Order: sequence, then C-alpha cells, then structure tokens
Amino acid sequence: MRRPNCHARYVPGCPERLLIAPQDLRTADPIVAEDIYAGLYVFAGQVENCEGRSPFLIMPPSREWVRELHAFRWLRHLKVSNASLTRAKAQSLVDDWITHSARLDAEAWSLPVVAERVFAWLNNSPLILQEADHDFYRRFLRALYLQVRFLRASSGAMPYTPDRLTVLMAELAGWLCFSGKERYVRSTSKRLVTELDSQILPDGGHVSRNPMVIVSTLLDLLPLRQTFLSRELELPEGLNRAIERMMPMLRFFRHPNGSFAHFNGAGATPADQIATIMAYDDTRGTPVSDASFSGYQRIEAGNSVLLMDTGSFPPIEQSIQAHAGTLSFELSSGVAPMVINCGAPSCRQAGWRELARSTAAHSTLTVQDKSTCPISPRPFDLDGRPLLCRDINVQSERTLEQGLETIKASHDAYGPDYGIRHRRQIWLSVNGRKIDGQDDLEAIGKGINKGRDGYAIRFHLHPTVQMERDSVENIVYLGLLNGEIWQFSAKDVDITIEDSVFLSDIHGIRPSKQLALYGFASHVSTIRWHFAHVTNA
Repeated sequence: MRRPNCHARYVPGCPERLLIAPQDLRTADPIVAEDIYAGLYVFAGQVENCEGRSPFLIMPPSREWVRELHAFRWLRHLKVSNASLTRAKAQSLVDDWITHSARLDAEAWSLPVVAERVFAWLNNSPLILQEADHDFYRRFLRALYLQVRFLRASSGAMPYTPDRLTVLMAELAGWLCFSGKERYVRSTSKRLVTELDSQILPDGGHVSRNPMVIVSTLLDLLPLRQTFLSRELELPEGLNRAIERMMPMLRFFRHPNGSFAHFNGAGATPADQIATIMAYDDTRGTPVSDASFSGYQRIEAGNSVLLMDTGSFPPIEQSIQAHAGTLSFELSSGVAPMVINCGAPSCRQAGWRELARSTAAHSTLTVQDKSTCPISPRPFDLDGRPLLCRDINVQSERTLEQGLETIKASHDAYGPDYGIRHRRQIWLSVNGRKIDGQDDLEAIGKGINKGRDGYAIRFHLHPTVQMERDSVENIVYLGLLNGEIWQFSAKDVDITIEDSVFLSDIHGIRPSKQLALYGFASHVSTIRWHFAHVTNA
C-alpha cells in the first residue's frame, strides 16, 4: 500500500476525538529528555547532534538509529521531565514529523516502525496535546488515523513473525482510542486473537522460541486489556487467555538473580520491564518446570536452577533471531550465575551477532566446530537471516530416577555429515548440590566418519565466576559471586580452560572463561562430567 499523506487537510472517516490514552509500561528516564531538548538523539548506542536541524531530515548514522527515531518510543522520557519546555518539545517534534512525512526515509514507513509509532503517539497523547490548539489537534488526529488505516490495509501481507502481533496490537489500540470506531474494534480483536492462538504456544512460550518476545508482547498486550476495561467494552476471551498463558513463562525463564536465560535471541535482561509486567501476575506461583511445547526444561532443587533447551528449531520465518543452541543449558546457584550461554549482543555490537547464534557460543556439544543449523547467507527480510535447518529430529523426556530429576534429550543434526547422534542426560540431586551430566555420541546412518569426528563440549561461565585448577587431579574449582565454591570434573577427557565472552551484559560485552572437553567420537564416545558444591568461601 502507498504511504498515506499525513499532511492532508481532509481525511474521510477521521474520528472526532481521542477517547483514552493507553498506559505505557516501559520505564522512562528524564536524563534522556534533557538530551533530546539539547538536540542530542542517542539511539542504538549512537549519538547524533542535530544542532537545530530536524532529526527527521538529517543523514542517519545507522538503520537501527533511524528506526528508533521514527518509532517515537522515546516520547515517554519527555513525559517524565519536570521542565515545561522539554515537554513542549514533544508537540514540536510530532508536528515536525507530520510536516515532513511525505519526504521521510522508507524505514519510517516499515510496518513494525509504524506500529511502534502508533503505540507511542497513543500512549503519550496527553503530553503531545497538552495546551494544543484546535488546528494541531486535528492534524495530529488525522495523521494518527491514517497510520492506523495503513496498518489495517498492509498487515495481511506481512510474513509470519512477531512483528505481525505488534502491528495487530497497534491497530487495535488505535480503534480502541478513536471515537466512533467500535466496529473496527470487534473485527481487529478477532484477527488479533487468531494470531495470538497461532504464535503463543499452549505453555505460554512464543513460536520463535525467543523468551524476549514474551516480554515485548506483554508490554503492549497488558495495556490493551486495561483499555478494554476502561472503555467498558467486552474483553476478548482469547486476549485474556494469551496473557494468562504467557505470565508463568516469565518466571520459567528467570534465574534466581532476576536475569533471563540466554536462549534464541535473548540478550540483556530488561529487569525494570519484567518487574513491571510481573506486578500484573495475580498467581505469583512457582514457575512451570516442563515447557515441552516451547522446547525447554527447568529443574529446581535446593538453591540450584537449571534451564535447558530441548526443542527443535522454529519455522524459518520465525528464526531470524534464533540460535543453534540445541541441548545447551544454563545453571545458577542462588543469586549466583554459573554456566551460561553467550547470549545475544545489542545492536551496538552487531558484528558479534553471527557468532552469538552459533552452537559454539552455547553450553553444549559441537562436532568439527560446526553448528547444528547453519545461518542463511541471504536475509529473510530487512531484520535478519534465518536458520536453514534440515529435518532435524530432537527428542526429550523428563523422568525421576532414584529420586533425581533427570532430563534426557537427543538430536541427529550431525547425522548426515558426520554419522553422529548427540545424546545428553543431566541429573540434579535432591538438595541441588550436585549436577551430573553425560554426553553420548552415537553412530547412526553409515556410522561415525572417522577423521571428521572431533567434538568439543563447552561450558561457558559467567564473568563473575573465579577459577582455580587442581594441579594434580582433573578438577577445576569455581568461586561464585555468592561465596560458594563448586568443583567441575570430567572422566576420560582433560579439562581445558579457554577465553570466552558474555555478550548480553547490560553494560556491553564482557570477557569470561569457558571449560572445554575435547575428543574424538571414534575414541571416546561417552563423556561424563560433574558439578559439585564443595563449600562456602
């Protein structure tokens, strides 16, 4: 669909007024407001000093920067500023955008950006319209209405990605806030519920298998629910059903220190946003342990929490952020993280993105240093390249063996090229003070390809973990942040200590270490390893 002319003087069907402003659950920072008032626009880790020029007409430093600019989510920072001139800046910038809308970069009209902008304008409409005259009020309403219509006309052609959810939620938010558009509320609600039923799995996970998609979806879905209630409109049952499924998954992916597990595109944990969402969780119960629809398992015992990826790969259109971390796991003891995956870097470190998605960046096994699933050389869309996976059979089961919680899982991704199936078993003791693991490399198909059967089992450690190797035995002692001492040992293979990186720290990339076990499947095909709590420091 052709872009609408947001500067148009007459728009048929334009609503008379806005009835309500949905709440924005994202936290705000008045320091950002001061920067914007001073002409400094800091987006995607890049700073642009506009020096009196329109930020919408300058040459942008990056695609990520221009997307954040045109999404307008930064308006919330102006809302919390105490300076009246800073708040007045909001109206000036929105007016500037409307005036130049026909000349804007194509990125300003990509559907995900339009959806974010619709949300931002609705959330912050009281700020934007504060002391506005009638002419600006009508200009703003026309521009907002045209963008909601643009979403409605264009969303049907979107690929099956999380962005479809965002676009439908933004469209529904618009109809809910406009006067006289109740019939569109009903039809859009049905489309959104259908999409939620398709993308939100029965256990509350998202079909992309990215835990952060749950966070971003709830940040917009919860205010939508409240807007229905505030307008005294019938709440679609499917919308409420999706929220109730997703809420327990927030607790599922959280370690005791509040951080999210680093699977399939999860980066730095937005702790403030998660805390805000969890305030809406009425159950506040123990997280589920078996998320088999999403392909994850969680074991808790004593102070120990172990999370493991036991699922297959998402559909290709949902895999542009997915990682090849099959059978990887993360382990923490109390508030101290121990074993991690490297995680996803921020857009400021985009050069690390491909490495972060590789199997080697996860606490699991690789054969010949190859990933279980390669990344496409060509992008699926402007946002990323999908995983190109053959038919990979991933199986898992959870049992109780002699009182021990046990996860057994396997995959045959290395079968076609190397004749190897990887089986992993992990046992957690009742008191949580011992974790036993076993990795088996089984011959399948034409058998193990000798000479091409080298494997590496990696255990990436959190940067806060301190290490000391036993000079006699094949043991490495691990000192955790909470003062606990653990030991790692392995049978039949030597332990190697190597450099690693933690890509998902909120302050940027941090150096860390990893424990690695190397061997050849034709020589040693069963590798047993153990983590055991020794003492407190």
